[in-house]
Amino acid sequence: MASDDLIKRLAELRADMPKMASECLYIRTKDSKFETLQVNRAQMALHQAAEVQRATTGMVRLLVLKGRQQGISTYIAARGYHRASMNRGQHVYILAHEQSASDTLFGIVDRYQRSNPIAPHVGTSNVRELEFDRLDSSYSVATAGSKAGGRSKAISFFHGSEVAFWANAADHFSASIQGVPLLPGTEVFLESTSAGAGGEFYERCQDAEAERGDYRLVFLPWWLSDEYQRTPEPGFELSREEENGEISEEEYATLYGLDNRQMAWRRAKIIELRDPLLFRREYPATVQDAWTAPPGHEPYIPAMVVIRARKRQHIEGHGPLIIGIDPASQGGDRFAAAARRGNKVEWVTYRNKLSHEEAVSWVRDLIDKHQPARVNIDAGNIGANIVSSLKQLGPKYLNIVRGVNFGGTSEWRMATPNVPGPYNRRAEMYQRARQWFDTAEGVAIPDDGPLQADLTGPKEQPRLDNFFQLESKVDMRKRGIRSPDLADAVVLTFAFLEFFKDYHQPKPGVNYADIDDGRDSSLGVQYQSENYGPTSWMA
Repeated sequence: MASDDLIKRLAELRADMPKMASECLYIRTKDSKFETLQVNRAQMALHQAAEVQRATTGMVRLLVLKGRQQGISTYIAARGYHRASMNRGQHVYILAHEQSASDTLFGIVDRYQRSNPIAPHVGTSNVRELEFDRLDSSYSVATAGSKAGGRSKAISFFHGSEVAFWANAADHFSASIQGVPLLPGTEVFLESTSAGAGGEFYERCQDAEAERGDYRLVFLPWWLSDEYQRTPEPGFELSREEENGEISEEEYATLYGLDNRQMAWRRAKIIELRDPLLFRREYPATVQDAWTAPPGHEPYIPAMVVIRARKRQHIEGHGPLIIGIDPASQGGDRFAAAARRGNKVEWVTYRNKLSHEEAVSWVRDLIDKHQPARVNIDAGNIGANIVSSLKQLGPKYLNIVRGVNFGGTSEWRMATPNVPGPYNRRAEMYQRARQWFDTAEGVAIPDDGPLQADLTGPKEQPRLDNFFQLESKVDMRKRGIRSPDLADAVVLTFAFLEFFKDYHQPKPGVNYADIDDGRDSSLGVQYQSENYGPTSWMA
C-alpha cells in the first residue's frame, strides 16, 4: 500500500505539470547533456496560455506559431505524457509532418518513460505506441503522410507537429483532429513554424486570430528563447540606417526591448541565412513576420510602418473624432468599427453575427457615447440599409452618418480622369491611410496583432492604364487571406477630406471607451478650431 507521503507527492505532480517535468522527465539538451526538463520562457508562455483557456472554457484548443528550436514540441510531448502517465483513460495522439519527426517525437516520450522514477507500467511498447495498461491510457505517434490517421480513435489529447508542412492537411483537419470530442478536459495543440502566407495552417491561424471558432492563436517570438544570444564582438554597435527595406538594428532593438547580446545573435543569423526576409519568417518577432511575403508580393501598407505605429505610446489624438464602420451580415465577416482622432487611431472593435436591428442599435450607441464629428459606413451590401436606418433616427444622425461605396469611382478620378491615381474609393482610402502612416511627426494605432494582420493583408493589383487598385477580396481569399475588416474600418476614417469647425474634444483623462452613457455633455467640451482645414484627415 502506498504511503501517505507518496500519495501526496503523486497528487502534487499530477496537478503541476512543470513541477513533474522538472523532477521526473529527462531530455537531451542541445549540448548533448541529459537533464530534467526545466520549462523555459517560450514553453512557459504556451503553458500559461493553455491553462488560461482550460480554466475559461474547460478545454484547450490552441494554434501555436513559433520560431525555430524553441522547445515547443518537447513541452507539448511532456504535457501529453504527463496526462497519459498520471491519469486513467487518457489517449494521446501525436501527428508529425514526416517519419523522421515522428521518430524524434516518440524518442522524446520514450526517454521520458525510461527516466521517469514514477513511470507507470507499460503493457505494449513499440516504435509508435506506449500503452499504460493499468491506467487504460496510451500514447501513440503517426505521420501525416498517411491520410486520416486517428479516425477510429477516441482521443483526449492531440498534438499536431509542424502542421504547416503536413501532407493532406485538409484531410487531417476533417478527420484526424475530429477524433477529439468537443468535451471538457480534451486538449488540442497544433504547432508549427511558418511555411509562408498560405495553406491550411495559415488560414486557421487567421481564423484563430480573428477569434472565429474555438481555437486561439499563441505566437512565440524568437527572443523568448534565452539561448538566442551571443557575446558581441569588440566594438559592436547597432546600425542606425535602414538597409534593403529593413528598419535599422537600433530601431528593431528599441521596438522589441532587445539587448546587444540578442542583437549580435540576430545579426550573425541573418549573415548565415543571407536574407533578412528569411530570418523574419524563420525567427519572427511578430505574427506578420512569420507570414513574410517573397520579394514582389509585399503588402500595400508595409508591415514595419504598422509595427512602428503599434509601439508608439506618446502620441495624443487631437482634432475631430472620425469613426469608420465596416458592416457584415449574420454569419459573415466581422462587423468592425474604428475611431481615429488626428494622428491616433484610438480604438478598433468588432462584433459578430449582428442582425440589422442590432447593428443599427450598436452604431447608434457608438455615436451617442463617443460623439464623433463623422461616421463613414461602407454602404455595400447590408451597409446601405444601415446607413438609411441611422439617417431616419433624426437630424443628429442624418448630419453625421455618410455612406461610402468601396467600389465607386475615386474622388481623384472624378477630378482628374486622365491622370493615373487611385482607381476606386477603396484604393483611395488605403492610399490616404498609407500616407498617414508615413506622417513625419508619427502616428499611433492600438498594439493589436489582428489589426496589423488586416492592415498588411491587401496587395496592389497592377492595371494596364497605370491607375492604382488593390486586389479584390475574392483574390485575397484565394491566397488564404481573410477579409481585412478591421483595416477597412480604419481606412474608412480617411474617406473624406473635410473641414470641421465644431467638434467634440474630450477632456484630458477621460476614456470614452469606459463610459456607459456618453450623452453626458459634462464629460467633454464643444471645441472650435481653425487649425484643422481641408486636410484634417491627416490630423
